[in-house]
Amino acid sequence: MTESESTPSSTTPQALMGYHELLGLHVVEWQAGRTVVELTIEPKHLNRSGNVHGGVLTSMLDSALSLSGLHCDVPGNIRRGMTLSLTTTFVGPAKQGVLRATGTLRGGGQKTYMGSGDIVDEQGNLVAMGEGSFRRRSGSETSQGIPDPLLGEPEE
Repeated sequence: MTESESTPSSTTPQALMGYHELLGLHVVEWQAGRTVVELTIEPKHLNRSGNVHGGVLTSMLDSALSLSGLHCDVPGNIRRGMTLSLTTTFVGPAKQGVLRATGTLRGGGQKTYMGSGDIVDEQGNLVAMGEGSFRRRSGSETSQGIPDPLLGEPEE
């Protein structure tokens, strides 16, 4: 299971958690129902065949799909979730350049939701696609979210 957190959308690419930083994954677009994440391929992302490792691609899809159902417009608030199931289909190899994963919210309710998406390379070639089921953690059921405990109390 993975845990995802939400912050207001931003035009500045950002890593939302330590795992994103480790991979070099950045959220470049985030709005209600849709998320885009990008990764610049580095040697650390490659398997022994010289292609991007399937685990990297699956992580990109997990982040994009889960975040598609966790957007929050309230400054200082977040929404959290966890992955219940995730299916990845690998379509073609990627060796260099920038990969772009797009996740789209497909349905669900207050607690459980579903998303699907794909990963393309810089030329628009399909690299992988996936779908998953996710659960919003307590307090994250509404688009208002909850106060981000990492931000602390606002100063007066």
